[in-house]
Amino acid sequence: MQAAEKMSTDPQVKDMKDIVALCKRRGFIFPASDIYGGINGFWDFGPLGIELKNNIRDLWWKAMVITPPIGPDGHPLQIVGLDSALVQNPKAWVASGHVGGFSDPMVDCRETKKRYRQDHLVVLYPNDPQYEFGLSFHEEAEEVEIKQRFKKFKLSFEDGYIKKSLTEVPTENYIYVIGPDAKEPGTLTEPKEFNLMFETYVGATQSEDSKAYLRPETAQGIFLNYKNVLDSSRVKMPFGIAQVGKAFRNEVNPRNFIFRSREFEQMEMEWFCHPSEAKKWREFWIEERKKWWMSLGMSESALILREHDKDELSHYAKAGEGTIDIEFQFPFTYPGFGELEGIAHRCDFDLTQHQEHSGQKLEYIDPERDNERYIPHVIEPAAGLTRGMLAVLCEAYTVDPDRPSGVYLNFHPKVAPKKAAILPLTAKDGHPEKAEQLYMELREHFPVDLDIKQNIGKRYARQDEIGTPYCFTIDGQTMEDGTITVRERNTMAQERISMDNALAYLREKIG
Repeated sequence: MQAAEKMSTDPQVKDMKDIVALCKRRGFIFPASDIYGGINGFWDFGPLGIELKNNIRDLWWKAMVITPPIGPDGHPLQIVGLDSALVQNPKAWVASGHVGGFSDPMVDCRETKKRYRQDHLVVLYPNDPQYEFGLSFHEEAEEVEIKQRFKKFKLSFEDGYIKKSLTEVPTENYIYVIGPDAKEPGTLTEPKEFNLMFETYVGATQSEDSKAYLRPETAQGIFLNYKNVLDSSRVKMPFGIAQVGKAFRNEVNPRNFIFRSREFEQMEMEWFCHPSEAKKWREFWIEERKKWWMSLGMSESALILREHDKDELSHYAKAGEGTIDIEFQFPFTYPGFGELEGIAHRCDFDLTQHQEHSGQKLEYIDPERDNERYIPHVIEPAAGLTRGMLAVLCEAYTVDPDRPSGVYLNFHPKVAPKKAAILPLTAKDGHPEKAEQLYMELREHFPVDLDIKQNIGKRYARQDEIGTPYCFTIDGQTMEDGTITVRERNTMAQERISMDNALAYLREKIG
């Protein structure tokens, strides 16, 4: 499959600052330890944020484990679930390559005391030969930021420049490079490897013998339990094991809100299959996973498929059949795209490594292939739950100057934290009591909001900002004939229905 480059046709470039502000104001996402000034790379999910995140998680679990896709043969796939420990035997991370190879090349700035990933810096050399230095920037630096810095150094951005990744610059030439936040050249140190795993200790004493790690990915917990699942479950090749859970990476430069953080959640599935069928299953999962993201309300124009280049391939990947990313057009990558999910052909690397390091036989004896013995190949659809939530928020954020809130969240109803709000028009004349009656009926079936205070316009605005698809208003006419007003979020159109039909209405609209 060839990766298709597609640019969004949406003329509206959304401002990430506005999305972040709304998330805090309306209780989606807060900085962790906010009252103490926060802690970089960690986030808390508020009352609406946890509902949104759980909705995405539950929809993924249903699509993978409860009602897995129909395979190419017309029959449902076999996928079972797992929840593995955050801390595993440290030998597992030696076998997986994380202890020896899970690191990034870092450079320090002697002037500012800041640390940067070498491969995340670019250096711009002015075309004018009288200048022997280059200005370095973070790879995602905005053009306006670059122009301002050029101006500070009395350079003209428009006169042109030569662009190089810092990885292309010989270390002996670092004396000519000005760090991203420095004023003088030559302050960047030579790159050193920095392991991204968080260390911890198991037991009462802290020593090398008691050192362990917080897991940097959920995948290895699946590989460690591969034999347990085979021995205890009635699965046979091909089959999958799915897991949702926290992972931890000591990112040097967390950035772009919750896009790159130090604590995050993943939704991963390892699909075990015969080596000869790996290519077929890779193509299958690429199509399935793109369809799933679109089922959450993601527009096709905001998604691309991007095949990894040779220099990006992981150590376990097969050239030509390695990893393809599903990328989303985030506001901070516009007009480019950022990774949302990767579908990787991990070959037999992980199981082979764990077999060699543990001494446990992990071969599969295939009764469908004359008891052939082999280490299965693995196709891994690995999605970021935290990134998925961010993508859903960015996709839903819609500016509309014609409504009081000025903005609404156009959530697909199945991911919306609240499916409906019940609003008494006034706090008297029996309106609140009638509203609570309807709330008590609907809450058994859907997450709904009972919102009594403030004038009705402000309450509509709040429900728009939190993405509630429908508002049911109790008014004077309700007390006379038992009907209520239904307001639809996107169009703001209103209609009257019987209060007795409110549950049936939601079931028809939301499913």
